[in-house]
Amino acid sequence: MAKTLFFPEDLVALAERVIAENKAAGRTIALAESCTGGLVCAALTEIPGSSAVLDRGFVTYSNEAKQELLGVQSDILEAFGAVSPATAWAMAQGAIRHSNADVAVAVSGIAGPDGGTEMKPVGTVVFALAIRGDDEVNAEQKLIEGASRAEIRHQAALVALEMLLLHGG
Repeated sequence: MAKTLFFPEDLVALAERVIAENKAAGRTIALAESCTGGLVCAALTEIPGSSAVLDRGFVTYSNEAKQELLGVQSDILEAFGAVSPATAWAMAQGAIRHSNADVAVAVSGIAGPDGGTEMKPVGTVVFALAIRGDDEVNAEQKLIEGASRAEIRHQAALVALEMLLLHGG
């Protein structure tokens, strides 16, 4: 495992697997991150050789950034909100359209401590995966309950990395 000062061992170990397995498969990846704020990309770039796999990452924290950088339509954001399968799917598709990647994962969520509602409490995180040339919708919503902001972001980064292993084409 790569020695790092910045990331927990589980995140680094998983990032190493993502790089190794996608490199072996000849796949490149892109990320569209909101609540993780670039954490997934940062974990991947801790790994030597990541440039062979990671094409680019988009940190689109605001709705305006989601629209400008990824092409997420305002009607999707208005109808479903930033933390929704529809928005995450549009983010993942936008990452594919605006990159050279074969696979893209998007993450959007409510890390807290504020911002939650009864319908979307703190800890609600939505993930989506897009594969170039495949229009199948791969989105899922998870609830990470009773965790701190840092732990929600950490758990969300782990799920995003897992998606790049399990569904990478």
